[in-house]
Amino acid sequence: MTINSQRGEAAPLPPARFAFDAVTWKEIAYLLANLPVDIVGFVYVAVVLYLGVGLSVTVIGLPVLALGLAGCRLLGRLERIRARGMLGVAVDEPRSLSPGRMGFFPWLWTSLKDPVGWRHALYFFIRLPWGIVTFTIALTSLFVAWPVLPFIARGLANADRAMVRGLLSPSDELERRIAELESDRGTVVDTAAADLRRIERDLHDGAQARLVALAMDLGLAKEKLQEDPEAAARMVGEAHGEVKLALQELRDLARGIHPAVLTDRGLDAALSSVAARCTVPVQVQVDLASRPAPAIEGIAYFTVSELLQNISKHSGARRAVVELWRSDGRLMIQVRDDGRGGATTSGGSGLGGLAERLDSVDGLLVVDSPAGGPTTVTAELPWRDRA
Repeated sequence: MTINSQRGEAAPLPPARFAFDAVTWKEIAYLLANLPVDIVGFVYVAVVLYLGVGLSVTVIGLPVLALGLAGCRLLGRLERIRARGMLGVAVDEPRSLSPGRMGFFPWLWTSLKDPVGWRHALYFFIRLPWGIVTFTIALTSLFVAWPVLPFIARGLANADRAMVRGLLSPSDELERRIAELESDRGTVVDTAAADLRRIERDLHDGAQARLVALAMDLGLAKEKLQEDPEAAARMVGEAHGEVKLALQELRDLARGIHPAVLTDRGLDAALSSVAARCTVPVQVQVDLASRPAPAIEGIAYFTVSELLQNISKHSGARRAVVELWRSDGRLMIQVRDDGRGGATTSGGSGLGGLAERLDSVDGLLVVDSPAGGPTTVTAELPWRDRA
């Protein structure tokens, strides 16, 4: 009881309440949900193993077991989602088996020896006793030991986190690497398709349209050659100018596909040419004792080219610096400018797309661009020697 100083009356104490944070409540909810989830998982795995092993002497036994392991993968995915949302455990998704790309018997053999499926089955098979224990302790502590319940919940939840990481993660580093490469392959395919669409659009809207107009002008000049030679000569002169413009557009397009100076003279000369076309004064420093493989050289060229285009369009900088060097089997690229800053790889920006393209070849892009500048973009590429 407390005394109200103004009226001299006893004011009631505030009611007792739980002072747990959101993380603790999520852990308690996870522990209480363990029992129904683990019952479903245990029953599914037990039925699948019983039917699959029991019918293995028949034609349908092994396919039933293979389909059951695929179902274990699906249950494991749902369990990872539950752990991510309630325990904050981020576990990579295992590589899919892609059954549509193989025949029946290869799929059957691959599914039966799938380590991910068997580890998921083991997870749900051993979880039932643990689910009973965690449900009982959490529910009992919620009523009779709630002052220490956060500590109990944290300890039990940590054990759950260890189980999820140990049994529901990809098999090993090789499995993770395969999943990364499959994702990167999709990025490479999408980037190549986008580049082809860009080239087709540039040809259709630029050089092709100009050449069609040129053919029409030459046709009219041919018709007027006998009637009005002066008009015909004037039209031929205009057509000559159109030819020059078409050739320039084709040169620009060819330079965007792969510049000849890069093939002939390497990154130093090619990047100096790009820097000369930038609207901001650019200093280029290339410290490479040898040239990398053509593919790596091309990626480095287009990375710097795109970064300099961003500087020209968006930075408001007065100067920029481009540096390239080799360090521990990596080609390092750093582009700095003294512009307004605020560049980011998020929000569907051009830097985000560039980061994805570099990641698809085991590269890396790091952007340091505080508001007000300066901006430093560092890119890494794997070094491969030129054959």
